[in-house]
Amino acid sequence: MLLLLLMASTASNAEAVFPEKTWEEIPAATQTASCLQAQTKAQHLLEQQASTALLFIRDGRVLFSYGRTDVPGIVESARKSILSMLYGKYVANATIDLDQTLAQLGIDDAGGLLDSEKQARVRDLLTARSGVFHAAANTGDDLPSAPARGSQTPGSYFLYNNWDFNVAGTVLENATHKSVYQLFDEDIAQALQLQDFQLSAQKKFGDTSKSLHLPYHFLLSTRDMARLGYLALHQGNWNGRQLIPADWMDKTTSVVTPSSAMHPATTAARKLGYGYMWWVLEEPATSPLYQTYMAWGLHGQYILVIPKLNMVIAHQRKVPVDGKWDVPKVGKQAFFSIAATLAGACQQ
Repeated sequence: MLLLLLMASTASNAEAVFPEKTWEEIPAATQTASCLQAQTKAQHLLEQQASTALLFIRDGRVLFSYGRTDVPGIVESARKSILSMLYGKYVANATIDLDQTLAQLGIDDAGGLLDSEKQARVRDLLTARSGVFHAAANTGDDLPSAPARGSQTPGSYFLYNNWDFNVAGTVLENATHKSVYQLFDEDIAQALQLQDFQLSAQKKFGDTSKSLHLPYHFLLSTRDMARLGYLALHQGNWNGRQLIPADWMDKTTSVVTPSSAMHPATTAARKLGYGYMWWVLEEPATSPLYQTYMAWGLHGQYILVIPKLNMVIAHQRKVPVDGKWDVPKVGKQAFFSIAATLAGACQQ
């Protein structure tokens, strides 16, 4: 049975179309009328949002493009799924042990961690279940809704706290003696031939008075985000090269915490499950977004992977004007409406 699965995987990768220096486009003349109509509708919906760019990939080619997909923008919380991808190689070669605790790794922070918090494992950080409710160096999480520090056993309580994800970056850097950005460049960006990624442009920033562990935001273009999604779609394989272990991709994009087990109630109401720093859609089998997972960032950054339809949709939104958003964020429901419109009508 294992041999058959390996043969099927090899055949699938051999037949798959991978972009070289640029994405190949699917000519409009070869597309169905319903798909073209869906693109017109999606264009209208995108124009009503704060969207900067969207790239829709089917079977390794561009089916629909909107905006400047070549302009890098700040990838905020979608960075966490990128970090999850980077972890795979180092978990597989035993550089990182997911069951090591913060105490064993010598991890501490401003003001000190509680002894009970230091019992959190690396896997608890990656699944947002550390039970550590220390302030993070950046905002944009559910920490204001956290229970008292030390009140939850590590591994038992889901709370989306940037502290977990930032410390996961520290753990990876300490284990490899390289920055997150160096690892991304060497392990992923070069192999994928990212068109707009510049290592020198990547910088960490945050409030070190709150936490010593800084977030690792990326500057990425929409078309390069789509390549990351396409790598995930092929379970870490890029044109015959296994950059990320396939079993790691499967593990990390599978639900660890269903929405019903999340805190606070507003997060549970999103109806999204969570794996190892990937969001997993809880859609019915009748939905075109069934079995879909995504990287999701603040205000409307998305890398949506739809395995059953061999599709990837990458999306970014406008940057703020003078520090203020001139239009509302591109919310989950608005983006899902656009994605479902395209995926539903353009399956073949």
